[in-house]
Amino acid sequence: MSASPLAISLDELEQAAQLVHASVAPTPQYPWPKLRQRIGCSVWVKHENHTPTGAFKVRGGLVYLERLRRAEPDVRTVVSATRGNHGQSISFAARRAGMRAIIYVPHGNSPDQNSAMTAFGASVIEFGQDFDEAKHEARRAAAATSLHLVPSFHRDLVIGVASYALELFRGAPALDAVYVGVGMGSGICGLITARDLLGLTTEIIGVGAINAPATARSFAARRALAAPSARTFADGIATREPNAEAIEIICAGAARFVEVSEDAIADAMRIYFDDTHQIAEGAGAAPLAALLQERQRMANRNVAIILSGGNIERARLLQVLGGHTPAAA
Repeated sequence: MSASPLAISLDELEQAAQLVHASVAPTPQYPWPKLRQRIGCSVWVKHENHTPTGAFKVRGGLVYLERLRRAEPDVRTVVSATRGNHGQSISFAARRAGMRAIIYVPHGNSPDQNSAMTAFGASVIEFGQDFDEAKHEARRAAAATSLHLVPSFHRDLVIGVASYALELFRGAPALDAVYVGVGMGSGICGLITARDLLGLTTEIIGVGAINAPATARSFAARRALAAPSARTFADGIATREPNAEAIEIICAGAARFVEVSEDAIADAMRIYFDDTHQIAEGAGAAPLAALLQERQRMANRNVAIILSGGNIERARLLQVLGGHTPAAA
């Protein structure tokens, strides 16, 4: 059994999973036969679109805010930034912890995501042209008002998210590989953590959008590098500024990093609907796009893909199902 790069033990991970499962039931993983027929390998889909927020991030928020509540009981308000799924996570968990959440989003952010966060009780503030500008404003505002800033990457977020990896590895037969989309890194770092703690040899393949190349460039350079833009409609992987700690873990634990086009992501969303009747947001479909791109390499193997979320507004989904590729917001 390998040590976790974040000094997480299997016992701590299992305790975090119990905390998560008190609010979020384990999500299923299914080997979809039409995907196998289409791609030529066993394809297990981990359905993180089946959580109360429609995405995997809720797991990290629950663990982070429960630990914050115990360590700093005087904290009443938290601040964070998001394109949506992280913000829903913090909003959902803050309500359960008796806290108020203030969430910064960029201008033009998904109205569905904004209304979902508001429905969980959060105050949503628009700032900047992309996630990273909103992130910097959230950091400034939290410091100016002495409020607690919830970052986009943190050990407690990773250990919560890693509960989905524990479910996957224990619920599916021995996997040769897992494809996972990468935004700020909690999803892939959770997979790496659980795999290593369980002593498995499963390849973990990170996936990003060609139009948001920061993480791919960082993986190639073996250090965190910013990119000038992240113009992808797949909001969950649209980041210009990777987290250095996450990049270190990814470089040490991922087999490779695959970039996919906007058209490939949209096509994967249509395939999800056709073959599984599941709705996948852009970031959630990116791992399937990568597997389709590497289908010859994965022939006859046992593979999983992480459907990290299904939070896409109706107009954009109809655009995709109609055969079109959306423009970045």
